[in-house]
Order: sequence, then structure tokens, then C-alpha cells
Amino acid sequence: MGKALRLSEKWFRRGLWLVAFVFAGFLIGLGGTLVGDLPKVEQRLTLDDFLDRATAERLRADIKAGERAQRDAQSALEQVRLKLQVARADSNSARETFNNWLATRRATQLAEQDTELLARTRQLDALKQAERSAQAAVEQQEQAALDARQRQERSRRSLTDMQQEAGKRLSAEQRKVELRVFLYRLALTLPLLAVAGWLFRHKRRSTYWPFVWGFILFALFTFFVELVPYLPSYGGYVRYAVGILITVLAGRQAILALERYLQRQKAAEQKPDAERREELPYDTALARLAKGVCPGCERPVDLKNEKIDFCPHCGIGLFDRCGHCATRKNAFARFCHACGTGAAAPGSAQPAAAGA
Repeated sequence: MGKALRLSEKWFRRGLWLVAFVFAGFLIGLGGTLVGDLPKVEQRLTLDDFLDRATAERLRADIKAGERAQRDAQSALEQVRLKLQVARADSNSARETFNNWLATRRATQLAEQDTELLARTRQLDALKQAERSAQAAVEQQEQAALDARQRQERSRRSLTDMQQEAGKRLSAEQRKVELRVFLYRLALTLPLLAVAGWLFRHKRRSTYWPFVWGFILFALFTFFVELVPYLPSYGGYVRYAVGILITVLAGRQAILALERYLQRQKAAEQKPDAERREELPYDTALARLAKGVCPGCERPVDLKNEKIDFCPHCGIGLFDRCGHCATRKNAFARFCHACGTGAAAPGSAQPAAAGA
């Protein structure tokens, strides 16, 4: 159709299409902001909303208390281990000294050293007892650390079990929220699609067609970008079912539109040539001829063949002779390209295309 338009008209149309796209862009921005705020209608859910708060707080407090008790027990354990090392060192040193002294005692066999032997033995026993006490303190602190760790683990397991159960309920509720938000989007999108369909059917060729097409683009963008990606999944069943439904509906409409088009074409081909030419828009006829197809039936025609003046498929006239200069011209042209005479000038006769 562009070849049949005036140069200024082409640029005006391009500018109007730019207006349509800019208008659609602002509508898309506004719609995107509105759709993005729709989830705020629903309350934001967290895991704590599905927990027994009192029990959860008690378990968290137990975990923290267990951590503190474990740290305290670990610190005390390090202290008593250090004391145990000192006691062992003292005991080993005293035992080594005692063994050396005992060896000397056996060598000298001095009876007056029996009292010192008893004293040294008692001292060694005292050090050994201190070592055993330190060992008992270490074992006690290890037991305290183990008890604190086990209490903490029990509390943590109980809290984890509660959180897992709450997570299941949270996931179920989130699916419900997603479904409600999707229904909000659907309630916003379907009226837009309905209005866009009505505008496409009745107003796409009106004076304000740039705004009509801008709104149509906005509605399509809202449907395919703001709605379709948020279809609830449920394992993919919903999305595939919706895809099948949309495909069936769109395919059915395409099939019906094709049948209606073919019926209109058949009915048009039964009409007289002059009536058919009057019903064809001038720009449409020139655009189809520029594409090498018949303006009436849209089938391919060899327009470069000067012997073809009528469509061999539907019989509509494609070329005729100027009534003033008899030049072969486009039958849909309003003026003769050779002499400029109007195609329907008063008093002008249209000779037969083949006999001129």
C-alpha cells in the first residue's frame, strides 16, 4: 500500500505510527506499575506466621542458652585441662625424683632414710590424688559440654521439624496468594483485551487510529508479558491447558476468518466488473497491483505481459484504454498516465481493451 501513497502521506503515517508506539509505551509503563503493585494487596507471608510462636520462642531461647552453656563449659574445660596437664607434670616429675632417690636408697641401705621414704611416698600419693582430681574435673566439664550440646541439638531438631511443617503450610498459602494475584491480573487484563478487540474490529481505520493501535499494542503486551508468565503452574498442567485453550480459540477464529474471507471473495467474483471496481478502495487496488497480484482475487498475475488485460482467475479488468488517447493504462488509475485525462471524464468513451 505504501507505493500508492503520496510522499508526504507516507511520512505522516510513519509519524502517526510513532505516536502509536509512544502512546503504547506510556500505557505499558502505567500498566506495568499498576500490575507490579498488585501483589502489595496481599499480606506478605513469612515462616513465623505459621509457627507456634510461644513454642518457637522457647526453642530458640533453649538453643541460645545451650550455646552459652556450651561456650561456658568449653572455657571451663580448657581451664581444667590445663590444670590436669600441670598436675600430671608435677606427678611425673615427683615420681621421677622419687625413683632416683629410691635407687640411691637401695644403694646405700641407710636405715635413717626410712622416714624420708615415707614422706616422699605420701607426697607422691598427694600429687597423684591431685592428678586424679584434675582428671575428674576434666571429665565433669566434658560431660557438661556434652549435655549442653545435646540439649541444643534436641532444641534445634524440634525447631527444624516445626519449621519444615510450617514451610509446607507457607508454600500452600503462597500458592493461594499467587492464584489470587493472578486473578487480579486476569481481572485487569481481560477487559483490556475485550476493549482492544472491539477497537480493532470497529475503530482501527478511524481518524484516531494511532491511539487505537497504541491501545491494542498495550493490551497485547499486558496479556503476553504481564499475565502469561504469571500463570499458576501446578506441575505445568494449568499453563499447558491455557496454552491449548488459547491455541484452539485463536485457530478457530483464524479458520472462521479464512472461511468468511473465501465466501466474500466468491460472492465478490460473482458481481459485475464495474461494481467490483467501485467496491475496491483505490489505494488497496494499487498496492495489490504493485505486488503483482490481482486486486480482486489476490491471485498472482503476470502484469508485465501486455496481452493480459483481465485477471485469468476472476475476470476483473486490470488494464483498459484511455478514452482520449487510447493508451493502455491501469484500469484502476484515476487519470491517464499519457495524457492526464480523467478515467471517467464526461463524454469520454471507454473502448474495449482488446479492440483498441
